[in-house]
Amino acid sequence: MYRVWNFLANYSLLLISGSLIALFWANTNPESYHHFVDTVLWANAPIGNLENGVRTLTLHYLVNDVLMAFFFAIAAKEVWEAIILKNGSLRGKKAATPLIATLGGMIGPITVYLGLAYLMGSDVYDAVSNGWAIPTATDIAFAYLVGRIVFGAGHPAVRFLLLLAIADDAAGLIILAIFYPSAELAPQWLLLSLGSAIGVYTLFNWLPRYLDRGNQLRRASTWTREKLTFFPYLIAGCLSWYGFMKAGIHPALGLLPIVVTIPHADRAFGFFSDAERYLKDMLNCIEHLLKHPVEVVLFFFGLLNAGVEFSSISEPTWLVLAGLMIGKPIGVMVFGYIGAVVLRLGLPEGMRLIDLLVIGCVAAIGFTVSLFVASVAFDGGPVQDAAKMGALFSFGAAAIAIIVGRLTKVQKRTL
Repeated sequence: MYRVWNFLANYSLLLISGSLIALFWANTNPESYHHFVDTVLWANAPIGNLENGVRTLTLHYLVNDVLMAFFFAIAAKEVWEAIILKNGSLRGKKAATPLIATLGGMIGPITVYLGLAYLMGSDVYDAVSNGWAIPTATDIAFAYLVGRIVFGAGHPAVRFLLLLAIADDAAGLIILAIFYPSAELAPQWLLLSLGSAIGVYTLFNWLPRYLDRGNQLRRASTWTREKLTFFPYLIAGCLSWYGFMKAGIHPALGLLPIVVTIPHADRAFGFFSDAERYLKDMLNCIEHLLKHPVEVVLFFFGLLNAGVEFSSISEPTWLVLAGLMIGKPIGVMVFGYIGAVVLRLGLPEGMRLIDLLVIGCVAAIGFTVSLFVASVAFDGGPVQDAAKMGALFSFGAAAIAIIVGRLTKVQKRTL
């Protein structure tokens, strides 16, 4: 459990602390809280919110649109390694059923969310329909922790859950990029991001390896890593972020094209493997360097986004919760059954079909990404606040998963 608790301490406890402070502050002195969130750091800034022809950089924009790019870069790093590296968890037939279950874990929540909204009437549907992606998210760290509590560390369902959560995050990044533009689309600006990625890969990844071919001392690659360190990728990241912003795609995703260009390890050790901290490749070194700054970023993300007054609880709250706590388990169960039985892809040895239902309950913990999607799906106001409350309440899925696990007689397995 050390690695899991360590990950939670690094990336989640400060986030929860910021969220709790925000909830208390917003419900005791909402005026000062919202004044803090909208603090203007720079008027007539080159980046920020454009209002009445004036672009201003606010504290909220700095955290959500600029600094959160580093959090999504770390998430993308884990997804990229799971896909591209030898023994990556999303490679080969072993990932087939979890990937199909992931699809169900997204279609199920969307169907429940939009279906219930439609039944509530056209006014409600029109007001909340843009938030359909909020209940599709899964918080990897908390889901993994709860999964180990329910199944035990050695149960094959835990690995299945982790594969599902990683694939869910990958799909979430794609959804954010395609369906939630931050401004009017100007796709020609993506050429800046593409050019930055190709340029930094060619000059500082491919070229040193090409020059070192047949040379075991790898002088060019060593010089690049030791002398230039991460600065070429930082510059390329800034250009890519700017390209995303000008293109109208949410700039928090702006570092993703650069992540795939950074030299990485030859094989994956797993998302919660303790061995990763000993790897010296550039990609893992950058992740280690970002660890503590991202802790602080997540604290402020929680502080600036979770400040919702309890009086704002309304239809969007229950729709998000229904999507997560009803749609997610049903979707994972149904599509997992299709993959395992109908398509004959099977389940990991020692895992039962009913375990899919329990996995779906665990995966219903949305929190971080659900909170982020709610902040971009709706403009600030009652609907956004109500949807955020649903994301926060999704922690209740942990208790439901534990109860369902006991009712279905899950046999815990230790390592």
